[in-house]
Amino acid sequence: MWLTSALAVLTVLSPTLAATFNPSTSTWYTTPAADFASTLPIGNGRLAAAIWGGTVDNITLNENSIWSGPFQDRVNPKAYDGFTESRSMLEAGNLSAANDVVLQDMVSIPSSPREYHPLGALRLDFGHDASSVRNYTRFLDLNTGVAGVRYQVGDVVYRREYVASHPDGVLAIRLQASKDGALNVVTSLERSRYVESLTAGSGKGMGTLSLKANSGQSTDPIRFTAQARVVNRGGRITTNGTAVVVTGASIVDIFFDTQTSYRYPDEIERDAVVKKQLDAAVKSTYTTVKQAATSDYQSLSGRVKLDLGSSGSAGNQPTDIRLKNYKTDPNRDPELVALMFNFGRHSLIASSRAGSSSGLPANLQGIWNQDYSPAWGGKYTVDVNLEMNYWHAQVTNLADTFEPVIDLMDKVLPHGQEVAKQMYNCDAGYILHHNTDLWGDAAPVDNGTKWTMWPMGSAWLSMNLIDQYRFTQDKTLLQERIWPLLKSAADFYYCYLFDFEGYYTSGPSISPENAFKIPKDMTIPDKSTGIDLAPTMDNLLLHELFTAVIETCEVLGITGDNLTNAQKYSSKIRPPQIGSYGQILEWRREYEGTEPGHRHMSPILGLYPGSQMTPLINQTLANAAKILLDHRITSGSGSTGWSRTWTMSLYARLFDGNSVWHHAQYFLQNYPSDNLWNTDNGPGSAFQIDGNFGFAAGIAEMLLQSHAVVHLLPALPDAVPDGRVSGLVARGNFVVDMEWSNGELKSAKVESRSGGVLVLRVQDGKPFTVNGEEYREQIRTVAGKRYTIRLK
Repeated sequence: MWLTSALAVLTVLSPTLAATFNPSTSTWYTTPAADFASTLPIGNGRLAAAIWGGTVDNITLNENSIWSGPFQDRVNPKAYDGFTESRSMLEAGNLSAANDVVLQDMVSIPSSPREYHPLGALRLDFGHDASSVRNYTRFLDLNTGVAGVRYQVGDVVYRREYVASHPDGVLAIRLQASKDGALNVVTSLERSRYVESLTAGSGKGMGTLSLKANSGQSTDPIRFTAQARVVNRGGRITTNGTAVVVTGASIVDIFFDTQTSYRYPDEIERDAVVKKQLDAAVKSTYTTVKQAATSDYQSLSGRVKLDLGSSGSAGNQPTDIRLKNYKTDPNRDPELVALMFNFGRHSLIASSRAGSSSGLPANLQGIWNQDYSPAWGGKYTVDVNLEMNYWHAQVTNLADTFEPVIDLMDKVLPHGQEVAKQMYNCDAGYILHHNTDLWGDAAPVDNGTKWTMWPMGSAWLSMNLIDQYRFTQDKTLLQERIWPLLKSAADFYYCYLFDFEGYYTSGPSISPENAFKIPKDMTIPDKSTGIDLAPTMDNLLLHELFTAVIETCEVLGITGDNLTNAQKYSSKIRPPQIGSYGQILEWRREYEGTEPGHRHMSPILGLYPGSQMTPLINQTLANAAKILLDHRITSGSGSTGWSRTWTMSLYARLFDGNSVWHHAQYFLQNYPSDNLWNTDNGPGSAFQIDGNFGFAAGIAEMLLQSHAVVHLLPALPDAVPDGRVSGLVARGNFVVDMEWSNGELKSAKVESRSGGVLVLRVQDGKPFTVNGEEYREQIRTVAGKRYTIRLK
């Protein structure tokens, strides 16, 4: 938003006014978006818009439950026989044959779940010749969530604002001209596929655009009703059958909503919900809807403030120019790091909100997608990506956004139980393989030795679930929603695991998404496979799951088999092994990997987001994890944006702040598109939101850790000797504000929101005081009380 009240008046935007955008909290540009990766993304968790901002504005629209079709029962009828046969072959050391059986008999039919689809576009044609436009500015304010466009044609300044309202459940747009009667616009809804009806009408002083469409399936497709209301102030409103035409207006307000059969199977009810929400928004007026939307958004965005130093004139450039300049001189623009951190938080607020029925979390593209076959289907990929989407949620004070993950897991649960029965003959518990969709599809995905057979999705997501409790201390949530999922996940593994070489063992399984050369004594030598028994990642995930079950039993006072089984299985999980050059082994034997610089960091998941390999827990394993991490990086890892940001958090856990900062700068130099979206391997490649979220998590982990103790400034880089942050959250529900100077903590305040025990560490173990007294031992805190920490 504009930073002075004077800017509320429509005036020509000068270059000096452009410099008033906050370099840490605003993205802005002097041209319309040239492609989807340059658009301005906003959303209310369910609805989203990507704003292009041209003189003809094709606003890409999304709704998070518009996917390619209904639920599919994809389990291969041969899966259980293939499972038992391949496991026996792996036990016997016949990796080649086991690989063949898995891919012949355990691959699902069809091999993939549903894909995420776009809704369509809202087209606004202002009749302006692009060559006549002057003083163009397009912006996104990460403080308020409001996007805008402003430019001049002749002596008239045209302004647009775009708001995604969570309270009102609509998108709202205001179009305005500085001269009465100068605003003309043709508005239409557009979709290229599966349109059932598209109409435009006018009456009661407004225009109405209506679109009905479906997902294109011949049987039981997802259907939706979308509608826009066009309200003019001044001028005349007409229709031409498919568009609403406004001429001679001063202000035009547009309100948009859509509802789908995913939430409202009955069309009459679906239409009624759209009508009710739009009626209410029109009655409230744009100003009221905007005020409620920004107040709601700021209640989340404003919780954390980050200052990593001033960029000066380097930060006063348009965002696309800043990104270009950063490639050659990153040290001049530390606020670009803060901007990317804030953009990550904005993206989660916009794509994942609690409170809507049948909530859906941020998918592989958050919520923004213009393609009917997006990269990797735009699905929920759970061998790292969905988990990474929420790594920063709790620590950056956005635990509220996590509820849709629990909602999705509730949908996975019954399907995962059915898959567990059909594929593994396990009557208790649920399984999830490496992808799912909005229906909670739990069957294996794709057909490949490095992807398909990964039965650990429920275990990894259990880490995110227990962290929600660890940060919030919400026992009701733990008992009513998290515990049933943890229990069911553990129940499956009690059935699925088998005793092999003295350990409870998984398999057939993989280390996502890596492969190794088969040794001579395990059949066809040098042929590659990813399928084996007991990959290190599986063991780390099982350790985390059973630890979470034990912790939950202790918190909730649960005894009996739930506790004893977790204790029994936890004690017999294969511990991490160390290889010939001191590295953590990725598999049960020291196989030769086909990609030494593989992008996944699966075998050191115990360093981050787990804790088994961290220096404060096990220095030996931390050292071995560092050797593998360094080897991965020097061999070319971090080759995707999300992988590079995972690296940031891994080095933070090793207390190596300079490496965190190096990888943050490398990420900013190589991966973001012009609008700051993360890409797979650089601008022009596929957009994935996980890298944006992973970046925010890495910066937070650099400043605050809490897996072992509440650790202040554990990995402060030399490049950021002075700074401050407020509102970060530590496990135990402690809110932390910190300021540092000359590379040392100046002061910190820790607010205890739930009471409980506070164990502290500052930087590399520096002595400090708490409320003026030397810190010697843990503190039993009082809920609502703040504790001040200073170095001695």
